[in-house]
Amino acid sequence: MAVTVIGVDGATLPPGGAEAMEQARLVVGGKRHLDAHAPAHAKRLELGPLEPALNALSSLSGDERGVVLASGDPGFFGAVRALRERGLRCTVLPATSSVQRLMARAGRSWDDVVVVSAHGRDLAAAINVCRARSAVAVLTAPKSGPAQIASGLAGWRRTMIVAEDLGGPNESVVTIDPADAAKRTWFEPNVVLCLADVDEVPQRGWIAGGEPIPPATGWALSEDEFSHRDGMITKAEVRAVALARLAPRPGTLVWDVGAGSGSVAVECARLGAATIAIESDETQVVRMVTNAAGHGVDVRIEEGKAPQALRELPRPDAIFVGGGGNEVVTACAHAGASRVVVALAALDRVGPTRETLRSAGYEVEGVQLAASRLAELPDGSSRLEAANPVVLVSGRKKD
Repeated sequence: MAVTVIGVDGATLPPGGAEAMEQARLVVGGKRHLDAHAPAHAKRLELGPLEPALNALSSLSGDERGVVLASGDPGFFGAVRALRERGLRCTVLPATSSVQRLMARAGRSWDDVVVVSAHGRDLAAAINVCRARSAVAVLTAPKSGPAQIASGLAGWRRTMIVAEDLGGPNESVVTIDPADAAKRTWFEPNVVLCLADVDEVPQRGWIAGGEPIPPATGWALSEDEFSHRDGMITKAEVRAVALARLAPRPGTLVWDVGAGSGSVAVECARLGAATIAIESDETQVVRMVTNAAGHGVDVRIEEGKAPQALRELPRPDAIFVGGGGNEVVTACAHAGASRVVVALAALDRVGPTRETLRSAGYEVEGVQLAASRLAELPDGSSRLEAANPVVLVSGRKKD
């Protein structure tokens, strides 16, 4: 038994494809691929759920040959993984992937582009990568297409390039604002490129998809790395523990409520998360813009007072509460996040915060952080200089 996986990207099959089709006992694929390429002598199996196709291919015996027709490069978010998981060794004849074709149509280099898939996955993760990164290609799926992606980008400055039916009779490539893309019905199949700046020429890189996460310069950066007001900033030691509790990473969305200078939001964005910073002080908002730009990250800033400013925001995966009373903590506890971290300077707020999180279904823990840093004395010797203690109360939803 032998299985050949053939990539399809247009009217003709890749080299070796025609010969494999002539020898095929069974051909598996989508209806349009079967109609275009399956020979009359072979049994056809139209792809719906993958399991029946895997069973049929596994049942081939002796010198019987099977062919799987798949769009583009079957080894790139494609059928090859499922076949290998079933123990089926296969020969792959790839075609040009839809991402390659999209980038060629856009006339843009793409070694900096992050590629995410929405096939059989939670679309929210793909949207969060589009919110966080400046250049993202999304392999779409029915009900997880351009309109749904566009709806999730409301509030972020993005432009979409949507390619429909690449290589087919209905091929179309359009550049569109998300607000307009959300209102349209799109022809399938399609693929989306999401850009922060359509005209930007990306810097020459050395690794596909941009710099790796986490950044080489580390995290829990010094306060000197941020513009802030008279030391009113979450200290590095507190930030380090808060980041560990928030677990920011690509595909997640973090709220920084009462963000101040935005140091926590910026750090979460540097670790790959999409971030929204909520702050009512106009001066601090200006500082946040400076800090985000200085660290090369995209932080969506909502100028307003919590909890009112939280009502129309997309559901977060994690929330950091750096300012606000119990009303704010209560709103955050019911926002649907799996993790909530609250920084408190006043001890009399620890108990109410703990109870608020517990009553919302969180497992709660807390820690007091009282760091003392080395400070140099005039004679060159050192002393310990204590920072004001902070209590972090953190809640995590049970899986």
